[in-house]
Amino acid sequence: MICVYGATGFTGRQAALRVAEKGTMPFTLVGRSAEKLEAVARSLPRKPEIRVADSADPASVAAAVSGARVILSTAGPYTRFGDPVVDAAVAQGIDYVDITGETPWVQGVVDRHHAAAQAKGVRLVSMCGFDSVPSDLGVHLVSGALGPMREVYSGFSLKGGVNGGTVASALGMAATGLALPTGAIRWDPLLERWLLPFFMAPTNTWVVARTAALLAREGAGYGPGFTYEETLETRRRAFAVAQVVGMHAARWVVGRAWGRRWVERLAPAPGEGPSERTMDEGFFRARFVGTAVDGRRALAVVSNQGDPGNRSTVLMLVESAFALYLDRDRLPARAGVLTPATAFGDVLVERLRAAGMVLEVRPLPAQP
Repeated sequence: MICVYGATGFTGRQAALRVAEKGTMPFTLVGRSAEKLEAVARSLPRKPEIRVADSADPASVAAAVSGARVILSTAGPYTRFGDPVVDAAVAQGIDYVDITGETPWVQGVVDRHHAAAQAKGVRLVSMCGFDSVPSDLGVHLVSGALGPMREVYSGFSLKGGVNGGTVASALGMAATGLALPTGAIRWDPLLERWLLPFFMAPTNTWVVARTAALLAREGAGYGPGFTYEETLETRRRAFAVAQVVGMHAARWVVGRAWGRRWVERLAPAPGEGPSERTMDEGFFRARFVGTAVDGRRALAVVSNQGDPGNRSTVLMLVESAFALYLDRDRLPARAGVLTPATAFGDVLVERLRAAGMVLEVRPLPAQP
């Protein structure tokens, strides 16, 4: 059984629909309101089981996920609602995936549960959406083509909307200090774009660094002194300058209590999100340029049509859950608090390609 935890939220409803449409395994919907869960269940092509739980009552969470093989959690902010779900997963030996981008919370999960999850053979895999599957698998693809690397840098382009749960998580992180990416605006002749600091870089870079560290503990890793830089790309320098100014202004606003209250009033409420048209017209493309220790280079591309934070995130999350449920014997022989690349590797690459995403890599001329 797959347990869709947080099934009445905006992302949870989409995840439940994809599980019902694309999977054949039994599944259950978990949330705080039986009435809302029933409404979601009625909208699905396959009938799920319904269980009510509240993160304020850890015993109810433990009972609701009992019997599951995989927990798929969309109930954020995870700093507020995530601990009882992960605690129950480890205690009951259940594999787990989520879509958080809250790195301090994930680090806390590592500190509390990595050793115990390893001992039990449980895989806990956070950041299985747009945070941070494209970044983690993009570097993974380049590594597969090059072997030990000196560096990888990436350029992202995207279009889409946000949902209320994402805003709530971002504001929660802002309350404790929002990390901003660093770096200057520069022209990249290979990608033929202006590159500028990307607001998602701190989270995605953390994930790539954890992947590299986990691999290094096994005697592999991405290479001695490996570095990863993540940027946003644009054709116009004026747009790059405006983006950087806007990013710093946004940090100043959400760093203040009145600013967070103002953003909450303007943003979608939890459970709400962009229109179907906005989600259909969205897209993302990420390009990764890697340089091997011997100077060889490769370019990987990860892209998808559909709003990154909703359509693509749901696709990546559900395929990650399916990998745990259906492909467990094919996955890398690792357990503990893992990253998408270390938990799934090429199995998730194959699944995402089959689901319509582009994930490709090709050689580049070596640097002169």
